[in-house]
Amino acid sequence: MKLQYFLALIPFIGLLGGIQFANKVTPYVAGMPFILFYIVLWVVLTSFIMLAIYKMDPANREEGIE
Repeated sequence: MKLQYFLALIPFIGLLGGIQFANKVTPYVAGMPFILFYIVLWVVLTSFIMLAIYKMDPANREEGIE
């Protein structure tokens, strides 16, 4: 399996698969309940993962652009 496909799968697993383990209200992180912090964290991480996938894609290399 290509690395890009694996990286694209990580946010899906993190948001949908890990949400049941992070379903807690009592600990507050940065003034937010933990579940909200967990979701916001994965939204930010997804942006960085998609940036990495974009940079690894050979179609987006500057060498091929004329």
